[in-house]
Amino acid sequence: MATKPFDMPLPALQRGKACLRCRKRKMRCDGVKPTCQQCVRAKKPDLCQYDDGKTKTKTQMLRENIERLEQRIKELEDPDYVPPVVSLQYPQFHRRSESDSSSSTDSPDSAVFSTPHSPFPPSVTGSPQESWVQFHMSPSPTPSDACQVSQQPSAEFAQMLVDTFAPHRHQCLLGLHMGRLRDSFTKPPSEQHHPVLTNAIFLWACYLSRPAPLSEHEYHFLSRALEALSDGLQRNQYILDVIQASCLLSLYFLSNGRAMEGSCHATTAASLAMQCGLHGVITGQTTFESSGAFSPCRLDQPKDAIEQGERILTFWQVFIIDRCWSAVLQKPAIIPDGPEGCLSVIMPWPQGMKEYELGQINGYQLFSTASSYLEDGVSRLSDSFSPVTLRIKASVLFQHAHHLTSRWEQRRRLNHTDYLSTTENYVGLTLPNTFSDEFHALEQAISRYLSSQIPIHQLDSAMPEDRQACITAYTLANVAMVNLNYSLGDADPAAYEKCLRAARCCVSLVEYIAETDYEFLDPILGPCWSFVVDALVRELYAIEASWPLVSSADVRHEIGTMLYAMNNLGKHFPSVAYSLSKVQKRLSGI
Repeated sequence: MATKPFDMPLPALQRGKACLRCRKRKMRCDGVKPTCQQCVRAKKPDLCQYDDGKTKTKTQMLRENIERLEQRIKELEDPDYVPPVVSLQYPQFHRRSESDSSSSTDSPDSAVFSTPHSPFPPSVTGSPQESWVQFHMSPSPTPSDACQVSQQPSAEFAQMLVDTFAPHRHQCLLGLHMGRLRDSFTKPPSEQHHPVLTNAIFLWACYLSRPAPLSEHEYHFLSRALEALSDGLQRNQYILDVIQASCLLSLYFLSNGRAMEGSCHATTAASLAMQCGLHGVITGQTTFESSGAFSPCRLDQPKDAIEQGERILTFWQVFIIDRCWSAVLQKPAIIPDGPEGCLSVIMPWPQGMKEYELGQINGYQLFSTASSYLEDGVSRLSDSFSPVTLRIKASVLFQHAHHLTSRWEQRRRLNHTDYLSTTENYVGLTLPNTFSDEFHALEQAISRYLSSQIPIHQLDSAMPEDRQACITAYTLANVAMVNLNYSLGDADPAAYEKCLRAARCCVSLVEYIAETDYEFLDPILGPCWSFVVDALVRELYAIEASWPLVSSADVRHEIGTMLYAMNNLGKHFPSVAYSLSKVQKRLSGI
């Protein structure tokens, strides 16, 4: 007589492999997944869960969800509540076998990941000027089992992510030919970009889609980009991909208020760009000669004008990030500031990708950043008015203004001197005479730069992409004037007026930003607007303390305009929301 299936003896099972229900009831379990025979017989399939240390049980995932919801409730109830810091570990890079890679493309489901976390970043509260170098660490989304899967997304899903990212590529300053990038996903792996770059692009696509469901994959692509970074550094043929990915990772971390990680990746990008000779790529210039067992890192010759254009744009991407964020983070710039032999920048001004498609590349020139402005003026640098070129020039002014004021502050502290009454005395007595010339030359360069641009009232008629680039460039130049005169303004009325006038120019620029522009603006505007608010708040303090009483309605309206802009930008960049909260607390007592 045949036995019933449930009456058959259960096979022996290794210790710890039984389901949680059978363990609790001390019953013999066959370990069949997803539901063992004991749970099927008891009609309890939902209670059949396994805890093998590799996957999370439903109970564990529910508990994590409860903890996240409780954390979010605390943040909403108490604006001053600071959530715990989540540190990111660099996991080991997993090299896939051929069977893995083939199975990952067998079905469209390989592109789908289920990451059980909230797509919203935690509420952040932060600071303006003094705390841009001490960002609040906004936690990344919580990892899940799906993040451990080493599958690459299907070509269709990858192209969808690229389509999501493409409208924002100028926001990240990425100079890649989008058509070639899309086509590469259908080619063999040897003809594709390195995963460190593609995953960094996918990361930004998910980040920019917040709070849409696509953002749930953000942690997955972040972890994969960081995993692939080590592998990319070991392969010289992918050095350009590593540089571009490092720029994207840097901006991602800085936008989320993770200053140390952002600074680290920005330094990596700038150092690699100089080491592989990207700053002299037009002439085939390299940086260092081979020494001993170490061979120099050289770029292969570009295949065509488009590849050459991508290298030119990549260098300027690195240059802008290095100049702007080194000033904000108060650290030295990596790319040299003058023509020191093999370290001099020999590079054409950037052009549009369509010009590179036509094979049109400007002739190269020796580009000595600060001295080109201060010695030759704007005339020599006015041969290109592309949006990226405007941004480069404004970045030079922004960083050099920070450099000069930092030098003076350091010298003042060393000499234990007080502020003097005039700019001439301040320069002539407190610093070497050369500083006076540099100060006035930079001030004139900023004025020439701003006067040579299209009037602000014409921004309404510009294309959205050009308008957004001009707003960033004009803001950087005006904030350079703010920083240059801010410290002097306490004792020099002329410097005070120049600082306030530049700050109000930034307020005027904000009025030309459409609601749809904010998601495409550069995150560098966050710290820039914090500097502007500092200058306006100082004016408000001065008005409130004056006698006879003067109305402060105008300056309060200007501050309100800046806070409104910071609030809109903070919806997309948590670091700006952090700064906004600190400014609001500062103003609450006025």
